[in-house]
Amino acid sequence: MQAIRSAETKMEIALRDALARNGFRFRKQKLSVFGKPDFCSKKYKVAVFVDGEYFHGKDWQIQKNRIKTNREFWWRKIEGNIARDVLVNKTLKKEGWKVIRFWSQEVKKNPDKCAQKILNTLQKIKHGI
Repeated sequence: MQAIRSAETKMEIALRDALARNGFRFRKQKLSVFGKPDFCSKKYKVAVFVDGEYFHGKDWQIQKNRIKTNREFWWRKIEGNIARDVLVNKTLKKEGWKVIRFWSQEVKKNPDKCAQKILNTLQKIKHGI
């Protein structure tokens, strides 16, 4: 577990580079924002998270039975992460933030498409749409 990075992952770097190519100004790992988003814009209240499929439980009801060792620990941990993600989304939305979440494989396959989704969201906020 100690080898698992919480910041500067390959997927975050790929998305950061795609955003920078499009001129998006952002803050990385903003600790003062609830949930510690991977990227955020306080000016427009947009929080972006890049979640790993395993630790954040993508397709959890299907995938959970694939875990063969130390099941109780991993089920509790991953289900706790899923619950925390839901809490973070609700809290940020209640505070007026727009939350965007990507799966890491989604960013890996097409970081420019993910960056465009963020930029489209920013444009809508800027123009009050």
